[in-house]
Amino acid sequence: MGKKESYESRVEAYLLPLMEEHHFELVDVEYVKEAGTWYLRAYIDKEGGIAVDDCEVISRKLGDWLDKEDFISESYILEVSSPGLGRPLKKEKDFVRSLGKDVEVRLYRMRDKQKEFTGALSAYDAQTVTLDMEDGSQMVFDRADIALIRLAFDF
Repeated sequence: MGKKESYESRVEAYLLPLMEEHHFELVDVEYVKEAGTWYLRAYIDKEGGIAVDDCEVISRKLGDWLDKEDFISESYILEVSSPGLGRPLKKEKDFVRSLGKDVEVRLYRMRDKQKEFTGALSAYDAQTVTLDMEDGSQMVFDRADIALIRLAFDF
Protein backbone atom coordinates (compact mmCIF):
# COMPACT_ATOMS: atom_id res chain seq x y z
CA MET A 1 0.00 0.00 0.00
CA GLY A 2 1.39 3.38 -1.00
CA LYS A 3 1.48 6.53 1.09
CA LYS A 4 -1.64 7.96 -0.58
CA GLU A 5 -3.68 4.80 0.05
CA SER A 6 -2.35 4.53 3.60
CA TYR A 7 -3.46 8.09 4.42
CA GLU A 8 -6.88 7.54 2.86
CA SER A 9 -7.31 4.26 4.71
CA ARG A 10 -6.39 5.73 8.12
CA VAL A 11 -8.71 8.69 7.66
CA GLU A 12 -11.53 6.41 6.51
CA ALA A 13 -11.04 4.17 9.56
CA TYR A 14 -11.29 7.22 11.84
CA LEU A 15 -14.35 8.63 10.06
CA LEU A 16 -16.52 5.50 9.86
CA PRO A 17 -17.57 5.43 13.55
CA LEU A 18 -18.08 9.21 13.41
CA MET A 19 -20.38 8.75 10.40
CA GLU A 20 -22.47 6.20 12.32
CA GLU A 21 -22.68 8.48 15.33
CA HIS A 22 -24.04 11.35 13.20
CA HIS A 23 -26.11 9.14 10.83
CA PHE A 24 -24.03 10.24 7.84
CA GLU A 25 -22.56 8.20 5.02
CA LEU A 26 -18.87 8.36 4.12
CA VAL A 27 -18.92 8.49 0.33
CA ASP A 28 -15.18 8.77 -0.28
CA VAL A 29 -11.82 9.92 1.07
CA GLU A 30 -9.14 11.08 -1.31
CA TYR A 31 -5.63 12.45 -0.96
CA VAL A 32 -4.71 14.17 -4.22
CA LYS A 33 -2.26 16.71 -5.57
CA GLU A 34 -3.74 19.47 -7.72
CA ALA A 35 -1.71 22.36 -9.14
CA GLY A 36 1.14 21.63 -6.72
CA THR A 37 -1.04 21.53 -3.59
CA TRP A 38 -2.06 18.42 -1.65
CA TYR A 39 -5.73 18.05 -0.67
CA LEU A 40 -7.24 15.63 1.81
CA ARG A 41 -10.93 15.43 1.01
CA ALA A 42 -13.72 13.62 2.78
CA TYR A 43 -17.07 13.43 0.99
CA ILE A 44 -20.04 12.86 3.28
CA ASP A 45 -23.76 12.53 2.67
CA LYS A 46 -27.03 11.81 4.45
CA GLU A 47 -30.65 11.23 3.59
CA GLY A 48 -32.05 14.55 2.41
CA GLY A 49 -28.61 15.98 1.70
CA ILE A 50 -25.71 17.27 3.72
CA ALA A 51 -25.61 20.83 5.12
CA VAL A 52 -22.69 23.20 5.70
CA ASP A 53 -23.09 22.74 9.47
CA ASP A 54 -22.74 18.96 9.05
CA CYS A 55 -19.49 19.44 7.13
CA GLU A 56 -18.21 21.85 9.77
CA VAL A 57 -18.82 19.37 12.61
CA ILE A 58 -16.93 16.60 10.82
CA SER A 59 -14.19 18.95 9.64
CA ARG A 60 -13.47 20.16 13.19
CA LYS A 61 -13.33 16.64 14.63
CA LEU A 62 -11.25 15.32 11.74
CA GLY A 63 -8.91 18.32 11.84
CA ASP A 64 -8.33 17.91 15.60
CA TRP A 65 -7.64 14.20 15.16
CA LEU A 66 -5.23 14.83 12.26
CA ASP A 67 -3.35 17.45 14.31
CA LYS A 68 -3.03 15.00 17.19
CA GLU A 69 -2.01 11.98 15.07
CA ASP A 70 0.21 14.04 12.70
CA PHE A 71 0.92 11.17 10.26
CA ILE A 72 0.79 13.17 7.00
CA SER A 73 4.23 14.61 6.34
CA GLU A 74 3.32 17.03 3.52
CA SER A 75 1.32 20.20 4.07
CA TYR A 76 -2.21 19.84 2.73
CA ILE A 77 -5.63 21.45 2.66
CA LEU A 78 -8.44 19.60 4.46
CA GLU A 79 -11.87 19.70 2.83
CA VAL A 80 -15.07 18.05 4.03
CA SER A 81 -17.97 18.41 1.65
CA SER A 82 -20.99 16.91 -0.04
CA PRO A 83 -20.06 14.70 -2.97
CA GLY A 84 -22.34 16.72 -5.26
CA LEU A 85 -24.69 15.56 -7.97
CA GLY A 86 -22.03 14.64 -10.49
CA ARG A 87 -20.04 12.33 -8.28
CA PRO A 88 -18.60 9.29 -9.99
CA LEU A 89 -19.67 5.78 -9.02
CA LYS A 90 -16.57 4.19 -7.53
CA LYS A 91 -17.43 1.76 -4.78
CA GLU A 92 -19.76 -1.21 -4.57
CA LYS A 93 -22.24 0.77 -2.46
CA ASP A 94 -22.38 3.49 -5.16
CA PHE A 95 -23.43 0.92 -7.75
CA VAL A 96 -25.94 -0.73 -5.40
CA ARG A 97 -27.53 2.65 -4.62
CA SER A 98 -27.70 3.51 -8.33
CA LEU A 99 -29.30 0.31 -9.64
CA GLY A 100 -32.36 1.23 -11.70
CA LYS A 101 -31.35 4.90 -11.90
CA ASP A 102 -30.15 6.75 -14.99
CA VAL A 103 -26.38 6.95 -15.23
CA GLU A 104 -24.03 8.57 -17.68
CA VAL A 105 -21.15 6.49 -19.02
CA ARG A 106 -18.18 8.17 -20.70
CA LEU A 107 -15.78 5.97 -22.61
CA TYR A 108 -12.09 6.45 -23.36
CA ARG A 109 -12.70 5.56 -27.03
CA MET A 110 -15.66 5.95 -29.32
CA ARG A 111 -18.20 3.16 -29.67
CA ASP A 112 -20.87 3.43 -32.34
CA LYS A 113 -19.46 6.89 -33.16
CA GLN A 114 -20.00 8.26 -29.65
CA LYS A 115 -18.25 8.37 -26.28
CA GLU A 116 -21.19 9.18 -23.97
CA PHE A 117 -24.16 6.97 -23.20
CA THR A 118 -27.05 7.40 -20.79
CA GLY A 119 -29.32 4.63 -19.58
CA ALA A 120 -30.67 2.92 -16.48
CA LEU A 121 -28.06 0.91 -14.61
CA SER A 122 -29.43 -2.62 -14.68
CA ALA A 123 -26.40 -4.75 -13.76
CA TYR A 124 -22.70 -4.57 -12.94
CA ASP A 125 -19.84 -6.78 -11.86
CA ALA A 126 -16.07 -6.44 -11.57
CA GLN A 127 -15.63 -6.46 -15.37
CA THR A 128 -18.80 -4.96 -16.87
CA VAL A 129 -21.59 -2.41 -16.51
CA THR A 130 -24.98 -2.95 -18.18
CA LEU A 131 -27.41 -0.18 -19.09
CA ASP A 132 -31.03 -0.43 -20.18
CA MET A 133 -31.35 2.09 -23.00
CA GLU A 134 -34.39 4.24 -23.78
CA ASP A 135 -35.14 2.24 -26.96
CA GLY A 136 -35.49 -0.97 -24.90
CA SER A 137 -32.09 -2.38 -25.82
CA GLN A 138 -29.27 -3.20 -23.42
CA MET A 139 -25.66 -2.12 -23.72
CA VAL A 140 -22.80 -3.82 -21.89
CA PHE A 141 -19.60 -1.87 -21.31
CA ASP A 142 -16.24 -3.26 -20.20
CA ARG A 143 -15.18 -1.41 -17.06
CA ALA A 144 -11.68 -1.01 -18.50
CA ASP A 145 -13.20 1.09 -21.32
CA ILE A 146 -15.10 3.44 -18.96
CA ALA A 147 -13.46 6.78 -18.21
CA LEU A 148 -16.34 7.94 -15.96
CA ILE A 149 -19.66 6.64 -14.72
CA ARG A 150 -21.95 8.86 -12.65
CA LEU A 151 -25.61 9.54 -11.96
CA ALA A 152 -27.26 11.38 -14.83
CA PHE A 153 -29.09 14.52 -13.91
CA ASP A 154 -31.37 16.87 -15.82
CA PHE A 155 -31.70 20.57 -15.22
